[in-house]
Amino acid sequence: MELTQRERLVIDVERDWWLNAPTKEQAIRERLACSPAAYYAVLRRLVSSADAFSYDPLVVQRLRRRNAERRRAQLAPRPAVKHRPR
Repeated sequence: MELTQRERLVIDVERDWWLNAPTKEQAIRERLACSPAAYYAVLRRLVSSADAFSYDPLVVQRLRRRNAERRRAQLAPRPAVKHRPR
């Protein structure tokens, strides 16, 4: 299924939001007229889309890598914390 214009715009915002706005939230609101929560919901769905990868492989690959790093960090064993006796 081909990307909609809105989905392409979400990828475009992710790629270059810092060029036109002081904050990402402001870029999302100005260019997409939606909340950051709605933006991230679409973005999470697009990360696994082959069409999104075809549209902008660098952005999608960067997002996939970031998600994988977060998953590894969450699943990594953490050293036991020793509590000091009072």
